[in-house]
Amino acid sequence: MAQGKYSRVDGKKSSCSTATIVVVFGVCLIGVWMFMSTSVAPGQNQDLPAQHSKTESKVKVSTNPSPLFEDNSGDLPEDEKTSNEEEPSKIEAENTNDEEPTSRNTGDDSSSSQSDKSKSEDDLNSDTNETLKSNSEVDKQEKKPENDKKTESFPAADQSEILNESRTENGAFSTQAAESASEKESRQPDVLKNEDGYEWKTCNVTTGPDFIPCLDNIGALRKIRTTLHYEHRERHCPVESPTCLVPLPQGYKTPIKWPRSRDQIWYNNVPRTKLAEVKGHQNWVKVTGEYLSFPGGGTQFKNGALHYIDHIRKSLPDIKWGKRTRVILDVGCGVASFGGYLFERDVITMSFAPKDEHEAQVQFALERGIPAISAVMGTQRLPFPSKIFDAIHCARCRVPWHIEGGKLLLELNRLLRPGGYFIWSATPVYQNNTEDSEIWKAMSKLTKAMCWELVVIYSDKLNQVGAAIYKKPTSNECYDNRQQNDPPICETNDDPDAIWNVELEACMHKAPVDESIRGTKWPKTWPQRLESPPYWLKATESGVYGKPAPEDFTADYEHWKRVVSKSYLNGLGIDWSSIRNIMDMRSIYGGFAAALKDLNVWVMNVVPLDSPDTLPIIYERGLFGIYHNWCESFSTYPRSYDLLHADHLFSDLKKRCKLASVIAEVDRILRPEGKLIVRDNVETIAEVENMAKSLHWNVRLSYNKDNEGLLCVEKTLWRPIEVETLAYAIQ
Repeated sequence: MAQGKYSRVDGKKSSCSTATIVVVFGVCLIGVWMFMSTSVAPGQNQDLPAQHSKTESKVKVSTNPSPLFEDNSGDLPEDEKTSNEEEPSKIEAENTNDEEPTSRNTGDDSSSSQSDKSKSEDDLNSDTNETLKSNSEVDKQEKKPENDKKTESFPAADQSEILNESRTENGAFSTQAAESASEKESRQPDVLKNEDGYEWKTCNVTTGPDFIPCLDNIGALRKIRTTLHYEHRERHCPVESPTCLVPLPQGYKTPIKWPRSRDQIWYNNVPRTKLAEVKGHQNWVKVTGEYLSFPGGGTQFKNGALHYIDHIRKSLPDIKWGKRTRVILDVGCGVASFGGYLFERDVITMSFAPKDEHEAQVQFALERGIPAISAVMGTQRLPFPSKIFDAIHCARCRVPWHIEGGKLLLELNRLLRPGGYFIWSATPVYQNNTEDSEIWKAMSKLTKAMCWELVVIYSDKLNQVGAAIYKKPTSNECYDNRQQNDPPICETNDDPDAIWNVELEACMHKAPVDESIRGTKWPKTWPQRLESPPYWLKATESGVYGKPAPEDFTADYEHWKRVVSKSYLNGLGIDWSSIRNIMDMRSIYGGFAAALKDLNVWVMNVVPLDSPDTLPIIYERGLFGIYHNWCESFSTYPRSYDLLHADHLFSDLKKRCKLASVIAEVDRILRPEGKLIVRDNVETIAEVENMAKSLHWNVRLSYNKDNEGLLCVEKTLWRPIEVETLAYAIQ
């Protein structure tokens, strides 16, 4: 059993005498007993229901080591490797008769029996019975895991140098929490003990299946004295995050796959018609039978987003979609057709809009498979670092940029790279009525004072609209030569990268001048920027895992390429053609997302507040992400993501948060049939696995070795019968 490899009985016939067979059989029994006493899977329970134990014998274990916890270029020397070419039936028999493996795949049998059990329970609940009826065919046709061929075993965790993070204060990266604390007094979450028992209930709230705890906190909204700055659209999280589960909409179906989903989604999944009624003539969204269809239009591009996108390129060739311009921000995105069609130009778009009277616009975007978050430009900084977006777009986004000293436009200035473009497609650019003319004059004065260069004003005759495109300066020459310091230059102690609950200021940060500082040079063109360490990572400073920062970056990327290619893509039973929206709940350098670049997916890289602040690196390599405090709910609609990835996140969170509330949040944002992949210590893996089972989720694989574990589970349609009323979320 050296080096994490498993022995097996060959199973060939023997001519030994009966006495010899008895002795050998006794020795084998002793060996099996010794193996079982030292190698138990995390969260394993001898009292498990029959449907769980039924599938234990179907595990396939390969003698090939997996790179999941490995950071060396080779797995094992060639002469020590063994092939896994035995017939599946032979391997199955070996695993059944000889030893209990430490990796388990509880696939189809568990799924179907669990689904039947869920149906019988939910028949008692009239609200969810209709949903389960409409999904009965989906349940029956549940796909078999692709890893019926093989499931890899894993080497010892002590080979995983890359998993051992160095102390943050000794490395090159601060944390977002520390940065924000220097700007204001940060909120401290209550320390709550974890529960041993899990009694889940369905949330009873006014918004029902669309509940977003931090945006639907009606109790907190009642206390707001003014809504002048959209305070009612900002985050107002409950003191304690909910542990109840959000119900499903009646008739919910498995989402349509990308790329068809860009143009068509199930009406029952987002049963909203207001936008179709109000914006149907602008080709935002239309109701067509059991579908909602998206012709690809918008207020400024009724005749299609691709024409609009190409018209921008023709008017400004230097924008170079998918080469120079890779990551952009779309303000007031509507249903995000602009970002959805930019994928064809190798551009990824962080789209956002508030949860307002344009109901479900962000929910439509996510159901379509387009990146989006619910957010508003109000009183606080947006949850992104400074100088990261290659371009920022605003098409009739209804933001009053020119008021209050240009505070909101100055926030975009904070986010825009030096040399980046602001594309303003709005009526003041091309209409001459009194109001629009006044706004144009005010914007012209403000942008000139901000030292933005008006590069081009173009007219789109097909859509009968126009746009102004501005460029942010790359030096401080213009700032220094201004006759008036208005808008003012920010104080030197104002950290432009501190964002969490930091209020907006009507000031500008100077451009960096030291060539070794982030922001002085434009990133390499895509896709070269994905694989290259940013020029501002210093070899004299330690990275997150203890190596010199550039080496750390490269090692992390190589690690995740191995993990994804050798294990995730074929070892977890995931049908990747059904995966579109992915969230890496604790991203470091974005290596996991980078390793998926050849798939038809997008990844929201989340950098927790108390993790090393590496989000600028993620943007530098042409990916995107966001800061977040996982002790609070995420600003997205329920059922937003197909796959969540949590690398050593939960073991840290349970020190500060109630783990049950974190798992309830995972359940909220994950789609039914969506997957959760967890990598963590054995104790935490066991806790999460037990919670997943209590949620009636299917455990597809659970593995542990030397205090490191891997878990892959699949969410089901199950909802609890009992309900919990959240008073703060009732109208």
